[in-house]
Amino acid sequence: MKLLRNLTLGVLALGFLAVSLVYFQVDTTEDAIVTQFGNPVRVITEPGLYAKLPDPVQSIVKISKQLQVYNLPRTEFLSGDKKNIVAEAYATWRVTDALAFLKNVRDVRGADTRLNDIIRSELGAALGQVDLGRLVTVDASQVRLPETLTAVKDRAAARTEPYGFTVTDVQLKELTFPEANLTSVFQRMRSEREAIARQFRSEGTEEAARIRAAADAEKAQILATANQEAAETRGRADADAIAIYARAFGKDKEFYQFSRTLESYGKFIDEGTTLILPSSSELLRYLDPRSSLSLPGTSEAAKAGTPKAATDAAKMEVQR
Repeated sequence: MKLLRNLTLGVLALGFLAVSLVYFQVDTTEDAIVTQFGNPVRVITEPGLYAKLPDPVQSIVKISKQLQVYNLPRTEFLSGDKKNIVAEAYATWRVTDALAFLKNVRDVRGADTRLNDIIRSELGAALGQVDLGRLVTVDASQVRLPETLTAVKDRAAARTEPYGFTVTDVQLKELTFPEANLTSVFQRMRSEREAIARQFRSEGTEEAARIRAAADAEKAQILATANQEAAETRGRADADAIAIYARAFGKDKEFYQFSRTLESYGKFIDEGTTLILPSSSELLRYLDPRSSLSLPGTSEAAKAGTPKAATDAAKMEVQR
């Protein structure tokens, strides 16, 4: 019984080994190439379970169809205007022909070796045709970096196609200057930015002056219009006042003169005022004892019968 069990286990182990040597699985992310004594005899691009002759007669080489990334080390180039620049780039690629890939580059390391030469040469040639100011600029309408990288990608893809893979994208990770040139470059950039700032300040000052001039002109116009309207209003008011005075004067001339004279007294005479006027002044008309409209208190001076006495009495009355 024990012998039978061991025999069964041995048969199963041999069967499993035979199956593993004969059958193999292909995943959706890869292609498989069946080689016989090192020579490719069959290419499998569809996923599934397949059979082959056991090793060492036939072997399997699997090649990934997934997107791969190659990083180009920092490399110094010359721009179109002969400026030294340092670029660090990366490229993405994928296998398009598994058989050609196996024959020409064998594996990912071989593809990276090919890409190093191709990307370096194509990137240097492309950057050498564009001025630095068109590679790095704040003016979006002047920048040519995207189209330059697109051209690099297209030319690199054309060169790698015979090797069984293609470049799908090329981008820059860094674009800078050599360490020896950084100080002078930063100084030049600082000077350019200061010149731009001065220009902006000058334009701002000019614009502010223009705005202030326009505001002052508008202010003067508003004040002139207001003064004109005020003058017209005062003129109409004065005309109305004159018309009222004229109507009042026309109704009772003597009373109007008397009222206006009293108003005049109230404007220029107060408790501390001493007023000396000739006896013939119109202001003393109602203070003259000889007048029928003389103020109270002048009758005694009139009885004195002398002009001097009447004048003194008028002065005394005004001082009161």
